This record gives sequence, structure tokens and C-alpha cells, in this order.
Amino acid sequence: MARFILSAFADEASPVFDEQLRILAEEGMSLIELRGADGRNCADLTLEEAAVIREKLDAAGVGLSALGSPFGKYPLAEPFEAHLQKFRHGLELCRILGAKRIRMFSFYPAKENAWDEAARAEVLRRLEVMLTLAEEAGVQLVHENEKGIYGDNAERNADLLSHFGSRLGFAFDPANFIQCGVKPIEVFDMLHDRITYIHIKDALMADGAVVCAGHGDGDVPQILRRLNAERDDEIILTVEPHLTVFKGLENLQDEELKHHESYPDSRTAFHAAVSALKDILADIAKEEKAC
Repeated sequence: MARFILSAFADEASPVFDEQLRILAEEGMSLIELRGADGRNCADLTLEEAAVIREKLDAAGVGLSALGSPFGKYPLAEPFEAHLQKFRHGLELCRILGAKRIRMFSFYPAKENAWDEAARAEVLRRLEVMLTLAEEAGVQLVHENEKGIYGDNAERNADLLSHFGSRLGFAFDPANFIQCGVKPIEVFDMLHDRITYIHIKDALMADGAVVCAGHGDGDVPQILRRLNAERDDEIILTVEPHLTVFKGLENLQDEELKHHESYPDSRTAFHAAVSALKDILADIAKEEKAC
């Protein structure tokens, strides 16, 4: 039986970091995947700003499940050194923040979908450099399957994880696979033993629209049941709502929205995303008791 621990991209609830901490407390969560704070991307924080954030995290009793960085969201056509400098700074931020993981990506091709052997070799070269630096800093790199990057489908994710072995973690994002036309349960069948943690984000195969967990085609309840049956360790579930916030919602008729999930503000959308996950976990717990 797995021990599920909830985290979140709380910048989707509020751009203000103090508000993010307050909202996490309201939702009963003690982990955050830090992506944005006070309107700034985590990778752009100064070391002094990071120290202030660390003080606030410690005071609130909130830990970092990962630094939700944009590293690797960078085209192969651009020189690597400038990106590498930002990555080195990110490792310094991890030291100050106490982050042991960095969520990252595997680069965009120089030309759309141009994943020939030369492009693959350059992806592997760049990731090798980043992994070596991260290992020296005591930080684990965790690759997310983002649409358009090298590792956006099942086969290329498997390629990366096979090539780097246990050195590279895997942040499984069901909605991102759907948006690439890939069924998440099929990826889970291939790579379930390599999952480091999961982004809780669901979507519809028809148009890629993001919905609450369990409301789409991401097989989120089934995947969590499988993990619960297979694993006996801690698994972090990071809520990433990406839900539609529509300010004019209250002026529309219910029937006009029946095929979409829209919310009047970010806080309401965040709560809906967290509640949907908690409902799935509650169902799993009930099923265990019934057995």
C-alpha cells in the first residue's frame, strides 16, 4: 500500500507567495512544488529572495517537493551555455531553499518534430552535463513529459530513462500525454516502475482541455489504484490544476458550460482540483477497508 502525500503548484491559486502558504494550510497540505512566487518564476529568484522564501516556508511548516523549474524548456537551436548558467543558479537556489529535486524538461527541437539521431545525441549530451552538475549538488533531476520536447511521448521517455538509468527521475503527467495523443494508462504500463512522482492533471482526449482529476481521459483513479497496489513507499502527488478561470462565469447559464469546467477565480479552481484528488484517494481508502 502506497503512502500518498499531496503537494501542489500553489502559484495557480495565487501569485502572492504568502497567499500560497495560507491556501496550502487551508487545504491541509504541507508540500509545495515551487514554480512562481510574487509574480516571478522560481528560476529568476535571487539568492537573497530565495533565503526569504526559505524563512517563510520554515515558519509555515511547508517543505519543497521540488523546484518546478523551466530548465530544459529551451530549443536545441540556441546556445547551451546561457541556459546552463541559469541551471547552475537554480542549483544554488536549491541549496538555499532545501530542495532535493528539480522538475525539468528535455529540450525543443531545432525544427518542429525534427528528432533525428543528431538531435537525440544533443539532448543526451546536454542532459548528461546537467545531471552531473545536479549530482555534485545533491539534487535529483526529474523529467516531465511536456508536449513538444524530446521526451513528450512514451517511447522517447523510455529512451531517456533507459539511457540514464536511476540518475534521472520521471514526473508522470497524464494530461500532457493526452495532449500528445498518448493514452496515459499505456505509458503507465510501460514505465510505472520509473515514476518518481505524479502531476495530478487530467484532460479530455477529444480536445486536450484540462479538467479535474477523474473527470477526463487520463485514467487518474485507475493509475492511483495501480500505484497503491504496487508500491509501499511514499509517492508525492502534485496538484497542477490548469483549470479554466472565467470571470464572466456567474453571468452564464449552466447549460452553456455543461461540457467545460470553468471557475470564477483561481482560488475556487485550485480548491476544485485538490478536492477531486482527495475524493479519489478517499474512494481508494474505502475500497481497502472493504477488502
